[in-house]
Amino acid sequence: MADTRQAHLNGAYYGPSIPPPAKSSYRPGRGGGGCCCNPFSCCCSCIANCICTCVFQIIFTILIIVGLAVLIIWLIFRPSTVKFYAADATLTQFSIDNSTLHYNLALNLTIRNPNKRIGIYYDQIEARAFYHGQRFSTVQLPNFYQGHKNTTSQIAEFKGQQIVLLGTNEMKDYNEEKISGRYEIDVKLYLKIRLKFRFVKSWRVKPKIDCDLKIPLTSNGTAASGVYEPERCDFDWR
Repeated sequence: MADTRQAHLNGAYYGPSIPPPAKSSYRPGRGGGGCCCNPFSCCCSCIANCICTCVFQIIFTILIIVGLAVLIIWLIFRPSTVKFYAADATLTQFSIDNSTLHYNLALNLTIRNPNKRIGIYYDQIEARAFYHGQRFSTVQLPNFYQGHKNTTSQIAEFKGQQIVLLGTNEMKDYNEEKISGRYEIDVKLYLKIRLKFRFVKSWRVKPKIDCDLKIPLTSNGTAASGVYEPERCDFDWR
């Protein structure tokens, strides 16, 4: 009788097993509720997060204020791009002998400020002359202030000799230009300027001017391949 009861108990069904209680994954200082910006009641990580958030908000606010100020100034003054022209050019010598370029070039530049309320300080004007990508001369032009609605002329004179390393194709182009009497010369201007809005001066900016020129060689005051044609130069704010 005892064996029968024991067998009955051993085969009894006691229901599903009860799972163990889940472990909490909460770690102090890693987000979640209960964190505030009070340094006396929060951990160091919360304080650091609050400081970073405040700094970001300050920077973001400053950027918005500066952007609005620039927009307002632009709407008031409506600045236009300064116009550069290579008005005249005189080339009296341009020859290559044993990879040495002998040159004599005078370039008359015309600078037009079309703005009604903006003046320009030209703190530095560096003129560089190139032939087939080879720079052969650099000159500094005098600095000056240009008022609004004003046109100013500057003369850049390049004279001397310089070694230029031209390849076969470049020498072929040179010989063709020598026969035609008209040379393709690039003059680039590297500027450091400041804009003046009434009593306010801007920070210094560094635009670049690119003049792609075709200049006839002049001999005894006469150009063999026709007169020089003025060119407008490209203005690049960089």
